[in-house]
Amino acid sequence: MVMITRNSKLVQFVILLIIFFSLYFGIEAADDNILWRFPALIAGLPGAINVFVEHLMYDWMPIQIYDPELDDYEDSALIKEITRSFSRAVLFFIELIRELLLGGVKTIVAFTSWDFVGENDWAVWPALPWTFVAGGAAFLGYTLKGKGLAFLAGSSAAYIAIFGQWEPAMETLSFVLVAAPVSCFLGLVFGVLCFKSRSIEIVMMPLLNIAQTMPHFSYLVPVMVFFGVGDHAGAIATIIFATPPMIRLTLLGLKSVPPEVFEAGMMSGCNDYQILMQVLIPTARRDILIGINQVIMQCLAMAVIASFIGAKGLGFNLLLALNQLRVGQALELGICIVLIAVVLDKLSLAWANKPVDYFADRGILIRHKNILTLLGIFLISVLFCVFGRYAFSEEVNYLYLIPHNQGITTENFWQAGVDWMVEHWYQGLQGFNTALIKGVLMPMKAAYLGMPVIATFVLIMGVGYIIGGLKSALVVCGFLMFIALTEWWDRALITAYMASFAVIVSVSLGVLAGTLAAQHQKASKMILLVCDTFQTFPSFIYLIPVIMLFGVTDTSVLIAVIVYATIPATRYTVEGLKSVPQSLHDAGSMSGVNKMQRWLKIELPMAFPHIMLGVNQTVIFALFMIIIGAMIGTDDLGQYILKALSDKNGTGNGLMLGLCVAFIGLSVDHLILTWANKRKALLGLV
Repeated sequence: MVMITRNSKLVQFVILLIIFFSLYFGIEAADDNILWRFPALIAGLPGAINVFVEHLMYDWMPIQIYDPELDDYEDSALIKEITRSFSRAVLFFIELIRELLLGGVKTIVAFTSWDFVGENDWAVWPALPWTFVAGGAAFLGYTLKGKGLAFLAGSSAAYIAIFGQWEPAMETLSFVLVAAPVSCFLGLVFGVLCFKSRSIEIVMMPLLNIAQTMPHFSYLVPVMVFFGVGDHAGAIATIIFATPPMIRLTLLGLKSVPPEVFEAGMMSGCNDYQILMQVLIPTARRDILIGINQVIMQCLAMAVIASFIGAKGLGFNLLLALNQLRVGQALELGICIVLIAVVLDKLSLAWANKPVDYFADRGILIRHKNILTLLGIFLISVLFCVFGRYAFSEEVNYLYLIPHNQGITTENFWQAGVDWMVEHWYQGLQGFNTALIKGVLMPMKAAYLGMPVIATFVLIMGVGYIIGGLKSALVVCGFLMFIALTEWWDRALITAYMASFAVIVSVSLGVLAGTLAAQHQKASKMILLVCDTFQTFPSFIYLIPVIMLFGVTDTSVLIAVIVYATIPATRYTVEGLKSVPQSLHDAGSMSGVNKMQRWLKIELPMAFPHIMLGVNQTVIFALFMIIIGAMIGTDDLGQYILKALSDKNGTGNGLMLGLCVAFIGLSVDHLILTWANKRKALLGLV
């Protein structure tokens, strides 16, 4: 009896499993059995959403619009005109930045006409030389963090230019340079509003939770309907996706401002505006700048996905190469995207961590030395261009702008490597592939699809009740009920099976690697650096090597998911184990425990809440990657989201499917966070 009382949660869980398996094996699998599958009561909701969107876009509040081509007025819906005007504004800024980097005439045409450009040969906007961009990046890196970052930034830019990917890279960069500032501005505004009003914060938090757990593809369908296709649509989808982390970090930064700082501002006679702009935001500067870093990373993560709706650049070329199975070219393009991501990540983090001396008294030359240095770099790059014009007898000036695919290429080298691997490893890898699919994945998939819906509800709600009581049970019930009443319950089970397999393997690998690394200081630093670097890689990049090795199969998707999702599990394990107080280590040593006993009895229990937060992130990463993996073939929710992209009435389906994925993630998120918070309170960590 004492043992049962002491382990009451364990007993509850055992009873829950007994009920679950009784239902699992006791309920007959029949479509008309309500205990097997709930009727799809909200299957008509996507159609209703489509009708509402169509009415909003084409019929609601018609206004008179002047058409200069017809020289007459015509009716048009208000929302359509607003979204199209916004699209044109975004496209104008993308083309303006693109022409600053690559040259062109569209910006001039926007203020004049094509006839004007045709009649004046001088009306061309010249491109910035790639040598200036590379030199400027190196100088920026040196200013922010010294020689190491200068070398990384400068050499990365030079690599991209020399390997003939400068033009698509600058197209991607122009897209990021528009989306990132807008996301940062919106995130800052909404973050401040949440800080100022508790009511706004309460409304915003659930929306942010959904936005951050919805797969990337789900944003694309409604954006296509409201804003069309092209670079502007990709930028708008990116803005929607990248803004939530900025809101959260702005709110976190403002909330962490010490009350003494706020009171000092009040005592100095500042009004509300001055308190915000001159006290709170400067004090929260580091968190806000880390938010900017996250925005930039999210923008680059969307670079490939946005190409599905017409965004140009490296992402579009990478998608094309993957579709043509030109793995060598895809790898070359992937390296360029990774270099841009790593450089922007390091630059923005260095900016966030750079101390600011607000009281320095500097002369005019010192104050403007950065502008003067950039001017000097520009003049030197112009001299290089002049030299290149005479040095290269061919039409291409390699010191000015290297056209796409006219630089050095390593595609043949990588493709030969892929061909060699296929030739020598194919049989062995296919044996592993077949064994994994037949021996593990198919039985697991069948087991998930064999779960009666009522048994699934009992299991998940029961776990929620054991962890967080009735409230948690009802919360996860609400999420599951939404999915169960759609027509995609079976697809959601397939998504859940793939996520479960990937999370089990990722967490096992991550905890093992994190535990081994945490035993040594240098190993910890090294593995955290590796995690930092891998986290900057856009998720699509992970598909390239697995396609090389396993072709287009479920195994490829799952291995890509495992690699991607192992990163947070490893990071949180290392950080959790390193956070165990030294006094507990000393107490263990004095008690005569060996390394294994210390890990099992002291370190692991203390670090477990932290590790579970890593598991939470692993689940979210796994869901995101599974949906992206639909591109190379799966039959889960992701495949249906992908189909919605090519359906002109896919808005409703896209949104509903995105919500289904988000609710799977939010269910797990709620359970893990509730458990982790209770465990932390029990251990006295909060």
